[in-house]
Amino acid sequence: MGSIETLVLLQLVYISSCMDQLHIVYEWKQLDFQFPSPEARQLALDAKGFIPENNVPMGLEVYEDRLFVTVPRWRSGVPSSLNYINLKDNSTRSPVLVPYPNWAAHSTGLDGKPPEIVSPYRVRADRCGRLWVLDNGKIATLESNTTKYPPSLIIYDLKTDNLLRKYVFPEDQVKQDSGFANIAVEDTDCDKTYAYAGDLGKPAIVVYSWEKNDSWRITHHYFNPDPLACDFSVKGHNFSWTDAIFGLGLSAPNADNFSTLYFHPMASYNEFSVSTEYLSNQTVADDNFDAFKLLGSRGPNAQSSVSFVDRKTGVLFYSLVNLNAVACWRTSNNKYLMKNQGRIYMNEETMVYPTDIKVDYEDNLWILSNRLPISMYGKLDLNEVNFRVFSAPVVHAISHTACDITPRSDILEKFVNKAKNITKDIVAKVKPNSSTTTKPITVLLTLSCLVRFLAT
Repeated sequence: MGSIETLVLLQLVYISSCMDQLHIVYEWKQLDFQFPSPEARQLALDAKGFIPENNVPMGLEVYEDRLFVTVPRWRSGVPSSLNYINLKDNSTRSPVLVPYPNWAAHSTGLDGKPPEIVSPYRVRADRCGRLWVLDNGKIATLESNTTKYPPSLIIYDLKTDNLLRKYVFPEDQVKQDSGFANIAVEDTDCDKTYAYAGDLGKPAIVVYSWEKNDSWRITHHYFNPDPLACDFSVKGHNFSWTDAIFGLGLSAPNADNFSTLYFHPMASYNEFSVSTEYLSNQTVADDNFDAFKLLGSRGPNAQSSVSFVDRKTGVLFYSLVNLNAVACWRTSNNKYLMKNQGRIYMNEETMVYPTDIKVDYEDNLWILSNRLPISMYGKLDLNEVNFRVFSAPVVHAISHTACDITPRSDILEKFVNKAKNITKDIVAKVKPNSSTTTKPITVLLTLSCLVRFLAT
C-alpha cells in the first residue's frame, strides 16, 4: 500500500475514533469499600460479609462533589449497597466506595430488622437537594436463599444526609413477580414532586406523590416486554430476558408544568411516551388509555435498558445493550426513526453493558458500564478492568451526531474544512512541493466524513 493511501486510512480511523467524545473518569478491576479500619475489613472478609467478586455496581448519580454508586445485593457478600465517591479526590482512578449515609444504614439490627437500605438499583438526586433511593428490597436474587423485604422509596436530604422519609410500597401495589429497578423524579415543584418507579417484573409504573405521601399503580400494555425482543447476546453470552418497562426519561416541563415521560421495556425495540398530566392522577390515566404514544423503533438488535433526558438540550440518551453502545435522539424531532438517532459511544471492551446514564446539574453526561451479563453467566476476570465511569459535557458528547444542537450546515462546514486541512498536511508530508494535487484525496476524505456523519 502506498504512503498516501496508508495515511488516508489512518486519518479515516482518526476521524472515526474522534466521534467518541467520552473519557474514562474511574475504573475498577473489583470494588472495595472504606471500612472503619483494616481490621474491620479483614473481619468482613473472614465472615463472608464482604466477598469482593460479588460486588457489581449498577447505578450512579452525581450531585455537587459526590458521585453516588449503587451495588445491589444480588449475591451475598455486599457490605454496602449505596455509596459515594468524593469527586474532588483525584488521588486514584479506582477509589474505594464510602457507604452512604453511613455504615449503620446498611447493617441488620440486633433485633433482626432489615437495614435502612436493603438493595437499591438506581437513585436520583433532584434539584431540591434530595436523594431518591428506589429500594428493590431483595437480597441474593441470584442465589437460592433469596430474602424479600417490601420495596420502598427512601429520601435523604443531601445537605445534611439525614433521612427525610421512607415510604414502603403498599401491598396491593407490589405483585408476586414485581421488581423495581428504575426511577424518574419530576421536581418542577419541590413541594409537589412526583416519583415514577418502573416495575419490570409485573409491568406497571408506581407513581408516588411527595405532597400526599401516597402512591398508585398504573398499567398499560406498552409497559409489557415484546416476545420477539427477548433474546440478547453480549460478549459471547446468549440469554433471554423478559424485563418489562425499564428506561425512564423525563423532559423539561411544558407551559402547563407537565413533563413528558419517555419510556421503553428492556425487551423491546420501541420507544413510547406519555404526559405526566395523565400519570399524576390515577383516574385520569385509567380513563385516557390513548394518551400513551408509540414513537417508533430503534431497529433490530437495539434493545435498551436505561435512558435519561437532558432537560436543557432535550436529548434522550439511552443504552444499546447488544451493541455495547450509548445512543441519543433529540426529543424536539417529531420522528423517532433510525436515521434521526446518533451514536454517542461504542466499544466492545470498555462499554460492555452500559448500565446507567445521568446528566448532572452542571450539564455533564455520566455513564456507568459494568459487564453484568459476564458476571451473571460467566465469571469476571479480576485481572482486567470490569467497571468504568465515563463522562463528558453534554454538548461535546453529542457533537457531530444526529443529536448535535449545532446547526447542520455548521457541522458540515466543520467537517469539510477539517478534511481539507488534514489533506493538505498529509500531502505536504508525502509530496512537499505538490500544492495542486490534493483534490482527489480531499474528495475522499470529505466523502468519508460525510458518510460517517450521516451514519450517526
